[in-house]
Amino acid sequence: MRRAAAAGPVGGGRRPSVPDRDVRLLWWANSSDALGTQISGLALPLLLLGLGYSPALVGVVAGVSTALGLLLGPFAAVPADRGARRRVMILSAAVSAAALGSLAVALAMDSLHPAHLFAAVLAERVATSCQEAATRGAVALVCPADDYPRVVSRLQAGEQGALVLGPLLGGLLYQAARWLPFLADALSYLVAALCVRGMRSDLAPAGAGRRDAPPSRARWAAYASEAGAGLALVLRSPVLRLVLVWTAAAGGLLVTLHYTVVFALQGDGRGPAAVGLVFSVAGAAGLAGALAAPAVLRRLTAPRTLVAVSWLVVPAAAGLAAGSGPWSYGLLFGAVSLLVPAAVVVLQTRALRVTPPELQARTGTALATAAGIAAAVAPLAAGTAVAGAGVVPTIAGCAVLLAVLAAGTTLAVARGILSAPSPGPVATAKGAP
Repeated sequence: MRRAAAAGPVGGGRRPSVPDRDVRLLWWANSSDALGTQISGLALPLLLLGLGYSPALVGVVAGVSTALGLLLGPFAAVPADRGARRRVMILSAAVSAAALGSLAVALAMDSLHPAHLFAAVLAERVATSCQEAATRGAVALVCPADDYPRVVSRLQAGEQGALVLGPLLGGLLYQAARWLPFLADALSYLVAALCVRGMRSDLAPAGAGRRDAPPSRARWAAYASEAGAGLALVLRSPVLRLVLVWTAAAGGLLVTLHYTVVFALQGDGRGPAAVGLVFSVAGAAGLAGALAAPAVLRRLTAPRTLVAVSWLVVPAAAGLAAGSGPWSYGLLFGAVSLLVPAAVVVLQTRALRVTPPELQARTGTALATAAGIAAAVAPLAAGTAVAGAGVVPTIAGCAVLLAVLAAGTTLAVARGILSAPSPGPVATAKGAP
């Protein structure tokens, strides 16, 4: 959950003009939601397999859920930008809690029907996509621009912590009772809803309720046009295009490396414990990197940080080709995970600053959709590449593409793109930067 207020230099020291209480509530909402998602995300495939469903069906359920989220996100962002952000966040969290709570109750009573199972999963996915779309831009409404790096890095740290703890808790809870992980996720949604309800900041941006384009004769066409306003802004803004390309490319390549390492460990006869060790180390390193990001930005400045991270991940990723066991893979992946959060904070902070308040949700959703598509394609790309060329060439290819991304990023920063002004809203609203 994240995001635009007054402009200011990255890493500035001015304290928020609104209570820091809202930032803490936003952190608790985001972190509890992320933790619950990681807990149930591990348990759902185990549940489906335990009920006798095939791995192919498990993959179909995951794919359909992801596709629904990517498709519905831009449309759910429209009412959030119109001023209904708080209502959408609370209602979506309540629907997700109800869906997963009903699933937990049915499992506890041993009366789960397949139709109930799949309906609950899809309802939760649809509601979550709406919630995620609405929360994009919240950082911009609860703190001043000077505090963006601090708040974004804290939110990232919470998500990294969820990545470390969530799968462990999910496994323990599922082992105790298969309904417990879903109850835990349902409770996490309730915590998120209560935190959002308790926030005192006005979550409606200036200009809320105004459309970005005149309504057309076709009502759905007009709504679709509004939903696409965020993507239109991204395509017009050199800064946002850089954010889109970097996050989608780097994210997709790192997910590809993730799966390639999994395939390599399995090919060497390593069990799930080895895989868990690698990504536990990486998750802990990512948590440390997120916490350290604001200090790194103060020392290096945002442009230098982005360029440095872009180049430093290349040798770390390339070193995976020489990996021979879980510890070497874990240390190298940990190095990558330690570096990347600082770049993400730079890019998210800059995206917040150049996006008008009334387009925060739609622009953030457009960027997240591109990253989501890249992450969804990455496992297939990894499997195809490893099957056709092998582990080492696949890792080498990813390292080469990361080097290309680093070169392009260096050129963009040298041209001053990271410091380019906002392109302005699609339709200017009062109070927009």
